[in-house]
Order: sequence, then structure tokens, then C-alpha cells
Amino acid sequence: MRRLWNIEEFPFHPEKILHHETIFSIGNGYLSTRASFEEDYAGQTPATLIHGVYNHVPGALVPELVNAPNWLPITIRIDGTLFHLNAKTTDYLYPPRGALLGYRRTLHIDEGLLRREVLFRAKTGSVVRLVFERFASLSDQHVLAQRVQLFAVDGNPEIVIESSLDGTVTNAGNQHWGDFQVTAKGSIISIGAKTQQSGYRLGMASKLIAPGKHKAKVKGLQPTVMTAFTLKQQETITVDKFTTVFTSRDTHEPLTAAQKKADQAAKKGYDALLSAHRNEWAKYWRDSDIQIMGDDNAQLSLRFAMYHILIAAPRHDQQVSIGAKTLSGLGYKGHVFWDTELFILPPLTLTQPHLARNLLMYRYNKLLGARHKAQANGYEGAMFPWESTDTGEETTPQWSDVQPDGSRIRIWTGDSEQHISTDIAFAVLQYWRWTGDDEFLRSYGAEIFLDTAVFWGSRVEAKNGRYEISQQIGPDEYHENIDNSVFTNRMVVWHLQRALEMVDWLKAHAPNDHQRLVTALKLTPERLNHWRDIIAKMYIPFDHEKQIHIQFPGFFDMEYIPVPLYEPRTASVQAILGHKRSIQTQVIKQADVVMLMALLGDELGASREVILNNWNTYYPRTDHGSSLSPSMHTWVAARLGLSETAYELFQHAAEIDLKDNKGNVRDGIHGAACGGLIQAVLFGMCGLHIDADGKLKTAPHLPEHWQQVSFHVYYRGRRRAFRVKNPVKVSPSA
Repeated sequence: MRRLWNIEEFPFHPEKILHHETIFSIGNGYLSTRASFEEDYAGQTPATLIHGVYNHVPGALVPELVNAPNWLPITIRIDGTLFHLNAKTTDYLYPPRGALLGYRRTLHIDEGLLRREVLFRAKTGSVVRLVFERFASLSDQHVLAQRVQLFAVDGNPEIVIESSLDGTVTNAGNQHWGDFQVTAKGSIISIGAKTQQSGYRLGMASKLIAPGKHKAKVKGLQPTVMTAFTLKQQETITVDKFTTVFTSRDTHEPLTAAQKKADQAAKKGYDALLSAHRNEWAKYWRDSDIQIMGDDNAQLSLRFAMYHILIAAPRHDQQVSIGAKTLSGLGYKGHVFWDTELFILPPLTLTQPHLARNLLMYRYNKLLGARHKAQANGYEGAMFPWESTDTGEETTPQWSDVQPDGSRIRIWTGDSEQHISTDIAFAVLQYWRWTGDDEFLRSYGAEIFLDTAVFWGSRVEAKNGRYEISQQIGPDEYHENIDNSVFTNRMVVWHLQRALEMVDWLKAHAPNDHQRLVTALKLTPERLNHWRDIIAKMYIPFDHEKQIHIQFPGFFDMEYIPVPLYEPRTASVQAILGHKRSIQTQVIKQADVVMLMALLGDELGASREVILNNWNTYYPRTDHGSSLSPSMHTWVAARLGLSETAYELFQHAAEIDLKDNKGNVRDGIHGAACGGLIQAVLFGMCGLHIDADGKLKTAPHLPEHWQQVSFHVYYRGRRRAFRVKNPVKVSPSA
């Protein structure tokens, strides 16, 4: 059904403008554009973000992804009345400023097309129906297309169109661009610019196809082409705008390339471009769609989540990755976190493995930055940064922005949230297990995996006849600089176990690469024996009497806060209690021990009793202050057969962006929540896993009202189809 592919806004909700700008974003893996309007509207935040284009302005704490010039502006006058959405008059017959008579906006998820229909009355009484469309071409990543269709419902209005590019946009006041070249000639307008610190050059050009005589002009940083025509009653006139974007990451002459491409795109025409674009989206959905029978809301939520992952995933670039807010907003400065490897990447590994490989190649290509960080901190190997940009160096700020009381808060994640190195290694091994991509492992993945193992071998501390790791932050970021995070310690053991197995595999199957890495990484017998000793003697905090993992020693000595009593709420418990108090309590920000159980599964070696005890201990203490949390809890709850709880948590995760239940979607899509939601269904509710014999299996725990879940995954080069039915009946096909 069409509605299960559509996100709609009807009628216009001006109070949700920033939320809707985010969720209606379009993109193609090269760039994304927020859903601000073609016409100006107070309070909107237009943004087009291009992978890999970062800059650091003077006075800023860290570099950020740069907001490109706005390519959307199309100003329309109807009989002299400016078309706009902020008309507040209720005088529909003779409105002094025009009247908005009807409005519907639809994001067509299946084809990456944003469509808006508006019925507008000019002050003269003329009524015009306007239909706006836009897409970021998936078949040619440098092409952006817009169409406006105007239909005269009543009257014969005079129409004036102005199509512009806007170089005045900033990142919340930070202007990253300089050295502007602004031109307007005939029907083509263009902007060239250069980031002031990093030196990236950009070229953007636009060509207008519309009736009337075109007049071009330049006003400051806003080149414009104007045309005028008469729209006869019951007549439709179509206006097309083709915009192209290149940077110096693509070509030596981005402005020339953009101008040439704009002319080529216009010659191809809107319909041909849209057809090619739709064909590419059909290929995506052939493999990435997950179909749910019995729950329309869940169905739409999953497609929405996958859509936002796909529009952010680089298709042709192995030097960039997906930031925490994808490319849909300025939140977190466009930085790349662990969100990518543990949350966003797995759905791509299963359904679009070539995209997953691109993301892992970003980490390989940034190994030098990881080695710099390890060396700077007195360690060996590769220590990946908590926040990464185009350089691969650590870009986490040490201090927060100024707080309301004038203070700044020390940010420790860049120093202490070191589990990211194992998170990346985990993603490498999962990719290899699922794809069987031996060439990737031999040439790239093993080096990531083994050099991060070298780091951990130098990082652990020998104390009291065992190994410990001090000054850590686990996934639960409310508790900083703790010793012996059970998540970190246990994942390091897993990492070193698999590293030893990988060395053996390379020796047997890729002897030349084995020798290359042994030499380059100094994988001496002494080093490998040291890893074995760490595996045998690592301290894993565990309460044998209660049969639970201890998040970290001393956790249960802190103040107990009954988190469930703090409902209903929209703020985190930390925000309610305050930072200073909350870090002294047992309140957990997000899945920590629970995430350990989700990731390692049977490899954790824990009985169902221990897993259930852990759940009963930590779930009631969890704030879900991070959007990453509900999906991991869904996964584990489903695995435990807690179907009702799992579904409640699934709904929470599904509504994070669509319903803005954390109140911050204005800053961008929660990419990890999108990826986690898909994992919750595939790995949790459907129980998809690789067993000890390397066979693909399911162990389903579907919500009671779900009739069936159907999906495809790639396993070692073969496309596999699954239908998981309720009551549980699994039907795999070759």
C-alpha cells in the first residue's frame, strides 16, 4: 500500500518546522538536504551537507561539517502577491497578504522524492494550486532536481518566478566559506567558494527551465534568474530547476564541472532524471526492505529508518563515513562516532554489503590518525578517536559550550571512552563473517583488527596477579573515568581471542599477508603470548552470589534512584537530577551490560539465568537518555522472550525521530536509533544469527499481533530470503 511508503504532513504545522525539516530530508550518499521550503520562512534552517567537507573556524572548539550554499530558493509571485506559508489572515475571499487554502507534504520513501501540494489564493482572488517536487539523484550524485507545477484553479494570474542560490547560509552563525565567485548569465547561475581553514573548494550551478524571457542578476552572494508569464485558467505550467554540486574532493575545477553538469542535466530533463533515480531506489529496496504483516506503524517506521541510513551511506567514497546525525542536521558537528560501526553498519552489512565495506574502508584509511592518538597517549598500535572527521585525528572537544550558569563541563569521552577501538574491530569481524569477503580481511580488515589488539595489549594494566583497565567510560556515559568497566574488559577479551584466531587464519589462508602484518605490527610470539595471558587473567566484574555481571566495581554502592517513578517525562533523569548528582547514582544512561549481552550473545558464555538476572538488575535502572538505548533493550528483551516489553521498547525506538519523543530531532536524524531499530527486528524479534557451525539460523520471538516478517540478507555472497511467521514458522529460501 502506498501509505506504508509515505511520511506525510497534513495540514501545515509551523510549530514543527524544524522537526519536519529533518525527517523529510532527501539525500543520495554524497550529500543530504534538509526539507526547508523553496520560499523563505521565518525560523527555518536550510542545510545541505556534503560528506567529507569539514572546516574549523577561529574560536570554535572543533571542526564541523560545512553547510553548503542553499540550492532550494524559488520565489513565486501570483498577481503581485508573494507566495508564502505564513499568512495568518482568515479572510479567504480577499486576503491582504494571500491565503493558504490547503497544504500536504509527502516524503515518498520508496523513491526518495519529496512532494508538496499547496492551494493558495492571491490578494486579487486568483487561486493557484502549486505542486513542488525535489530529489537528490541516486543515479548521478552531483545532480539535484526541482519541479514546480502551477495550475490556475480560478483566474488568469500573472506569475513571476525567481530562482536563486544562496551563499549567505552558515553553521549557526559560523561562516566557513570565503573566496566567493558568484555569477549569473542567461538561465544559469553559479557559486564558487572555498572553506577558509581546510581549503576545500566548492562549485554549485543551477539552470532554470521555464516559460518567459529570463533575466539574470547577482545581489551579494545570491545569484538569481527571473522569468514571468501568464497562467491561464485551468492551465498547468511546469518550471524545472537543475542544480549540480562538486567539490575539490571530486575534481580540480569544481565550479567548471558544476556549470557543465547543470547544462547536461537540463538537457536530459526532469522526467529522465527522475526515472533513472527511481530505478536506483528500486534496486536498494529489492534488498533492504523488511516487510511486516499486522503492524502498519512498525512497517512504516522500519522503512523510514532504512531510508535515512541509505541516503547517508556513501556509495562511491571510501574516505568518508556516516556521522551520528547522518547528513540531516548540524548536531554533533557531523562527527563520526561508534554509532556507525555498532548501530548503522550492521543493516548495511546484511543488505548492502558494498556500502558497509565503504564505511569500514573509512576506518582503514584513517588508521594513521588512530596510531597518532595511541602514540600521543603512550601506547602502541591503533587507538581510534571517539569523534572523527576528515583527518582521522581525535576531534572530541575537551570542554562543553558555556552552560547557563557560565561554567563549562569537562568532556572526558575523547580521553576515556576507549571501547570504540574494539567496537570498530567488532564491526570488521561481523562484516567478514556475514560476507565472506576474504580480500577485504586480508588487505584491510585484519590490519584494523590486529593493530587495535596491539593497542589493548599495551593499554591493560597488570595488577594483583590479573589485568585491569582503569579510567574508562563504558556505553553508560553518566559514569565517567571508572575502573574495570565490564563492557570494556569483556569486549577486550573477545577482541584478543578473535585476534589470535585471525592470525592463525591468515597464516593458513593468506601467508603473504600474514607475514606482512607480522612484520608491520610486530606480532611476535611474545606479543601473542601476552594476549593469551590477558585473556586468561582479565578481571571481569561478576557477583557469583547474585549471578550478575557488575557494571563496574562500586556501582551498587552508589545512590539508588527508582527510575520508573520518574514518569511521565520528556527530559532525561540526568537533566532532572543535575549532572553532579546523577553521576553519583545508579542511574544508567543507556544499554551497557545489556548491550554486552546483545553483541556477544552466546559468545558471552552466560547462561539464560545470568542474562535474565542482568536484565532484571539493569533495565529498571536505565534512563534511556540516549537514543541508542531502546533498540538494544528490544533486542535482548526479545531474546529472553519478554515479547510485551520488547514491543514497548521497539515503539519507543521507532518514535524517536518520527514523533520527536526526545525533543531534539531539529538537530538531525538519530542514525544509531535507525540502525538499532532494524537490528532489533532482525537479530532480536526474528532471532537471526550465525550458529557455531557457520549456518544461518533464526530463533524468533515476534510480537503477538505480528503475522509475518519477510526480509532478504546476503550471506557469504548469496542472497537469502526469509519469512518468519507467527505462530513461529520460519521459511528460508535459497
